[in-house]
Amino acid sequence: MIPSVSTNCLPIKRHTARGYGYIAAAALCFGVSATLGRAVFTGRLLAGAEGLRSIDPLILAQTRTTFSLLILLPVLYLRRGRAGIALPRADFMRCLVLGVLGVAASNYFYYFAIEKTNVAVAIILQYTAPIWVLLYMVARGRQRASGQRVGAVVLAVAGSALAIGIVGTARLQLNGWGVGAALLAAFAFAFYNVGGHDLLACHDRWRILLHVLLGAALFWLVVNPPWRIAAAHYDRGEWLFLVGFAVISVLVPYLFYFAGLQHLDATRAIVTSCLETVFSIFIAALALGELVRPAQLLGIVFVLLATVVVQLPSARDTEPAILEPIE
Repeated sequence: MIPSVSTNCLPIKRHTARGYGYIAAAALCFGVSATLGRAVFTGRLLAGAEGLRSIDPLILAQTRTTFSLLILLPVLYLRRGRAGIALPRADFMRCLVLGVLGVAASNYFYYFAIEKTNVAVAIILQYTAPIWVLLYMVARGRQRASGQRVGAVVLAVAGSALAIGIVGTARLQLNGWGVGAALLAAFAFAFYNVGGHDLLACHDRWRILLHVLLGAALFWLVVNPPWRIAAAHYDRGEWLFLVGFAVISVLVPYLFYFAGLQHLDATRAIVTSCLETVFSIFIAALALGELVRPAQLLGIVFVLLATVVVQLPSARDTEPAILEPIE
């Protein structure tokens, strides 16, 4: 069940162009972090260079949310004080749920899927999330299954598949556990898109992200206590990588993503997030010298077209207006 939120909010004007810009910036960060995540699992920070040991996906997921929380909390507390970061109890609990079933679940299952399969399988299955978001929004009567929306979702999913290289030359590793984990990551991704959008209707993104990260961090403390991480005996370089990875893969992109969700409905936001696959291709081409094949180029065109189609106005939407955060 998607968390519902307080209703005492005031409508404001949408800034859709700004919203798409925020989501695109988040997608760029996610593309970079996906490449770094794979490098860690293979024991290399850069292609062809020995650097870091292979880091367990559970620890990677845990530390990136926990370090992000430890960075964001003192900054917000010093700037706003306790009253400026507090939430009503009901919304506080909803943030904790989103932190566990949304952020923690999507992070862990995504990186587990990468470890057990490969980046291509993990990304394409995670990016079935637009399908689940659209189905939920239609089932709840919040949006219509218009040709525009269905077409955008189909283009985004198909384009992601082609861009990642699932056609022709891709070496797919269809490990059952990995496939299942990637699908769970997709459901979690869809969950926090819808639930996060609703919470952001009444509160600014800084407070929502802070409490969502708190929920994820508390969950990881129970699942994997600190002494288990200490037992891994990471060296200084590995700890520095984990801190930097937290900033690049969670703190910055989630701030961008939550900012986008304040201006876009969940379907538009999640379709636009498929730009991650486009950025991943260009990053690999520029940094690693990988060739971009014709099928991948077609996929890039599909994803870009999907982001255009989903932006077209729809006069018969039943999605409620974006709401002013109450400070």
